[in-house]
Amino acid sequence: MKREIKQKKCKSCGRKFALFNSLAQVCSVDCAIQYAKDNKVQERTRRALHNIAKERIKTRSEHLRDAQTAFNAFIRERDKNEPCISCGRYHSGQYHAGHYRSVGVCPESRFCELNVHKQCSACNNHKSGNIVEYRINLVKKIGVEKVEWLEGYHEPKKYTIEQIKDIRAKYQLKLKELKRGA
Repeated sequence: MKREIKQKKCKSCGRKFALFNSLAQVCSVDCAIQYAKDNKVQERTRRALHNIAKERIKTRSEHLRDAQTAFNAFIRERDKNEPCISCGRYHSGQYHAGHYRSVGVCPESRFCELNVHKQCSACNNHKSGNIVEYRINLVKKIGVEKVEWLEGYHEPKKYTIEQIKDIRAKYQLKLKELKRGA
């Protein structure tokens, strides 16, 4: 009694082939290569569609967080060769983009480049921004007129999602240009 060899349809070319392995999906090496390429393309497409869907359901605050991340990365790159604005030290620890006027107190200056400078994590987190030293060094860096302007009244801003996306794109581009020029 002869056993019939089971046949399967090739996932790449569609032809029937005799199974040489119970896990086989394709009939030949060429079909395996093509099948792998097709799977990569499908995976990339699926991932891109997933990212588009995720972007569509993002809230305003999530867009704002993404824009803030891009802005902070730009500030850290812009000031990478400078010491901490507050304590004046260079060290190997983590640096933040420290706001002189905090986002909680003055949200309208959240994306103002004059308001944000490289600051060590110790000053920013543990010393609440070390604001007295920050102001002294900020006056040396940008001048007393600009510091007084920062401390003055600013019109409140309510960014739309489109404006926030533009801010994020702007600072991602500026960061790229800074890194390219360095």
